[in-house]
Amino acid sequence: MKPSDVVLRTENLKAHYVLDVPGGQKVVRAVDGVELQIRRNEIYGIAGESGCGKSTLMKTLYAWVNRPLRLVEGSVFYSKDGQEFDVYALNKQELRRLRWTFMAYVPQGAMSIFNPVIKIKETYRDFLSSHLRGKTVEEMFEMAKEHIEQLGLPVSILEAYPHQLSGGMRQRVAIALAALLRPSVIFADEPTTALDVVVQRGVVQLLKDIQERLHNTIILVTHDMGIHANVTDRLCIMYAGRIIEEAATVEIFKNPLHPYTQFLINSLPQFGDTGERVSAPGQPPSLANLPSGCAFHPRCPQAMPICRERRPEDTKLGEHRVACWLHAERGEAEYAANS
Repeated sequence: MKPSDVVLRTENLKAHYVLDVPGGQKVVRAVDGVELQIRRNEIYGIAGESGCGKSTLMKTLYAWVNRPLRLVEGSVFYSKDGQEFDVYALNKQELRRLRWTFMAYVPQGAMSIFNPVIKIKETYRDFLSSHLRGKTVEEMFEMAKEHIEQLGLPVSILEAYPHQLSGGMRQRVAIALAALLRPSVIFADEPTTALDVVVQRGVVQLLKDIQERLHNTIILVTHDMGIHANVTDRLCIMYAGRIIEEAATVEIFKNPLHPYTQFLINSLPQFGDTGERVSAPGQPPSLANLPSGCAFHPRCPQAMPICRERRPEDTKLGEHRVACWLHAERGEAEYAANS
């Protein structure tokens, strides 16, 4: 991957929740040494079980770190206008300007971003007035109207209050609002949560339409592997605060390498298959008390002694990378053969 193709990358990113408890503090290692390189003009997926750190990673990439979440170490680099900079080295004003002009965030539960006592058009007006100077109310309303029409949403929603819209429509309005100023990066955190499958399709299609229209990057978090299969270009699998596998989405589904990823794929229902679907045994570990070695080894039927003792590093197999001792020797052999 060329450096010019990368819009966002991280170096040994760690973010922990530090909680005050009787007798001291408890540290929850929600993001624990994440290395990412996300490309321009792609939909990048982050998948994994609930509690694995997906949403915390999104907040950390967005530099939305408030107590009790703390950035322990590492960097998040963005590339803009040919220059790369670390968002955690910016002051508050510089970070605020970056968020206005470069990236947008769609949180879980669209209702949280709307004021329930004002109409949608006034939410658009407030958003535009805080980001653009010198525009009249009429000009801002026309911008909102044109934007809504371009995305195929009914203009009548601008005259509605949030509670008058369905959950799916509120989610689509939230996504449309995030795309209004044509950001280079959009973070979408579980945008289809609590929606039925028919409504999910509309939300997913809107994300695809926006990405095709703007040629930007969308980082999509969801535990729903079916959505990743239909939307994302590349996919990473997260477990216990770490990225354990990453590849093109097609490759992940065709050739999952990590035992945990294999369980995720094999647990999905398939047309014509009436057999029992088997998910990963056991329960995810506590992020406040991770096991030694590979965090998945207590649940892994292929665990070896080294898995209990040492945490695996990434093994690169072309564009596919995996953190698993089962593939470490293969990766070293392929590297030696190609060197």
